[in-house]
Amino acid sequence: MPKLLLKRWHGLHVVSWLISMVLLTAALLTYNLLLGIIAFALTVGCGVYTYLAERAFRRDLKKYLGTLSYRIKKVGSEVIQELPLGIILFNDDRVVEWHNPFVSEMMEEDSVIGVPLLELFPALAQTKDRPGKLEIAIGADIYELLYKPAEKLLYVRDITDMWQLSKRYEEEKSALGIVFIDNLDEVTQSMDDQQRTMLLSRVTAEITEWSQRENLYLKRLNSDRFLLITDQRTLRQLELSKFIILDEVREMTGDMKIPMTLSIGFAAGAGSIQELGQWAQVSLDMALGRGGDQAAVKVGERTSFYGGKSNAVEKRTRVRARVVAHALRDMIRESEKVVIVGHKMPDMDAIGAAVGVAKMAQHLGKEAFIVLEGVNPAIQKMMEMIREDERLYRRFISPEQSVALVDGRTLVVVVDTHKASMLKEPRILSQTNRIVVIDHHRRGEEFIPNSVLVYMEPYASSACELVTELLQYIHDRLVLDIREATVLLAGITVDTKSFAMRTGARTFEAASFLRRNGADTSIVQRMLKEDLEEFLKKADIIKHAEVLYSHIALAVTEPGKRYSQLLIAQSADTLLNMTGIQASFVIGERQDGVVNISARSLGQMNVQIVMERMGGGGHLTNAACQQEGTVPEVEAKLKLVLQQIHEEEGLFE
Repeated sequence: MPKLLLKRWHGLHVVSWLISMVLLTAALLTYNLLLGIIAFALTVGCGVYTYLAERAFRRDLKKYLGTLSYRIKKVGSEVIQELPLGIILFNDDRVVEWHNPFVSEMMEEDSVIGVPLLELFPALAQTKDRPGKLEIAIGADIYELLYKPAEKLLYVRDITDMWQLSKRYEEEKSALGIVFIDNLDEVTQSMDDQQRTMLLSRVTAEITEWSQRENLYLKRLNSDRFLLITDQRTLRQLELSKFIILDEVREMTGDMKIPMTLSIGFAAGAGSIQELGQWAQVSLDMALGRGGDQAAVKVGERTSFYGGKSNAVEKRTRVRARVVAHALRDMIRESEKVVIVGHKMPDMDAIGAAVGVAKMAQHLGKEAFIVLEGVNPAIQKMMEMIREDERLYRRFISPEQSVALVDGRTLVVVVDTHKASMLKEPRILSQTNRIVVIDHHRRGEEFIPNSVLVYMEPYASSACELVTELLQYIHDRLVLDIREATVLLAGITVDTKSFAMRTGARTFEAASFLRRNGADTSIVQRMLKEDLEEFLKKADIIKHAEVLYSHIALAVTEPGKRYSQLLIAQSADTLLNMTGIQASFVIGERQDGVVNISARSLGQMNVQIVMERMGGGGHLTNAACQQEGTVPEVEAKLKLVLQQIHEEEGLFE
C-alpha cells in the first residue's frame, strides 16, 4: 500500500469527531456567545478541510491506480515477450493461433502461426489429447512441453542445461566391480610355484592393461580376486565392448589344457555404497552360478549378461560336495519332515533327483514327500516302474497336498530349478524359511529368495549327478535299492543324451557309484525307447526344418497340430545330429496350448542367451522357453532375436 494512503484517515471515526465538535459548539454558544462563535468557525473550518482532504485523497488514489494499471499492462506485455518460456495458443484443430517470440527463436522462424501443432512437435501424438509433460529434442537442445488441451495452451521450457547436468550426474555415479579368476586351482594344480607365479603374473598384467585402457581403478584383493571402481559412463562403454577382457584372457591362456577364464560382477545405481557392494557381489555370484566366463551387470532393476561362450569348467575337487552334504544332513535332522519339489512338467532328471533326496531323508529317519503335479509322457515309463514299489510310490503327493503339509518345521528342497515361477505350487516357499536349492542350470536373474542352502554347479550334467555325489557323503553306510539307483542313473542318461553331451569325469564317477548300487542299465534303455507313432511324429516335425545362418536348423510345426514337450525336445536333439548343424531350434504347440521352443547347441553357440531374450533359460548347449501366442508369431519373434544377436556380436564364436 502507498504511503499517501497511510497519511489519510477517513471513515466513521472522522464523522463522529465532527458531530462531537458541533455538539460541543452548540453547548458553548449557550454558555458564552463569543466563544461559541469562535468554536463554530473552527468546526466549519475543520469540516471544510476534511472535505477538501477527502477530494484530494480520491484524486491521488485514482491517479495512482491509473498509473499502476498502466505499469502492470506494460510489464505484463514485456514479460510475455521476453519471458524465457515458450507459450503457444492453439484452436480446436490443434493449429497454432498465437505464440510469443521465444517460440520463434526456438524454431528459428519468424512465425509458426497457422502451422499444425503435431507438425511442430510430433511427440505430442503420444499424449492422445491428455494433459501431461514430455521431453523433446530440437537440434542440440532439449525442451520440456507442458500440454494443457482444456485451455488449448502449450508451454515450452528449455531444459538443456538441467538435462546435461542430470546426465553428467548419472554418468559420474559410482560403479563397483569384482573380477574373479574362475578356475585358478584347476589350471595351476599340476604347476610348480614358478609356473603358477608366471601364469598369475601374465593374467594380472592383462587385467591391469585392460583397466588402464578403460580408465578403471584396479585393486588386487587376493590371488584370484580384483576390485574395480569406475563410473556409470565407463561402465556403459564396457558393456558396449562386451567385456572384451573375457576373450583376451581366455585366448591368452588357450594353449593350456584348461584355459583360464574370468567372471565379472558389476553394479551401479544403488542408494548407498554399502548396497552397491552387495549388488556387485550378487552380480558376481550370478555370473559364477551361470557357469563363469562371463560378466553380470546390475544397474538398478536391470541385469545384463555378457560372454558365457564356454562351458562351465568341471571342478576336480569334491570339497564343496562334502561340505554341502554335511550341511544338508544337519538341516534334515533339524526338520520334522522333508518336502521335495521340482519344476513344472517334470522330466526324469527332476524325478530322479527328488527320489535321491528322499532317500537321504529316509536314511536319517525323517519322512519325505515328493511333489508331483501329474504324469507326463517324459516320465510315464519311469513312474510305471516306481509304481511297482509301494514304499517308494507312496512318497509322491499332489501340489495341493503339499500346501497343507508344509509348515515352519518343514525342509523344502527344490531340485532341477532355481526359479520360483517354475514350480507348480510356489506358495510352499512362503510357508517355511528352511529352503534348499539343488540345481545344475546356469543361474538366471530370477532366483528363489531366502534360500538357506544353495548347491548350484553349472558344470554338472544333471541334478541327479549332484544328488548322487551328495548321497556318497550323507552317510558311509547308505545303500540305494535297485529302483532308486536306476531312477538316478536314468536322470543322468537323459540329460547327457546317453553320456554324449555335457559329460565330465565326475559324471562317470557318479554313474559308477549308482551301478555299484544296482542301477540297471537295461531298465534305463527301456525307459528311453520310442514308440513308432512318436517316431513318425518327430519325423513330421523335422521335415519342416530350414537352415539359417548356414549352421542353425529351425523346425516349426504346422499350426493346429499339438505335440508333447518331450517330442519337441527330442526333435531338437535329432536335428543337432545333422551334418553342418551347430545349433537347432524347434517351435511347437504343446498339448496345453502353450507354444514351446526347444534349443540345442554343440557348444559353438550359446542358446541360453537366445532363450533368455525370449523369456526362458537353460544351459549354453540346452535351453528352452514357453511363449503365449501362435506358432507363426513365435517363429517371427525368434528370427528377430537371432538377427539382433547376429548383428550385435555374432551367433557363433
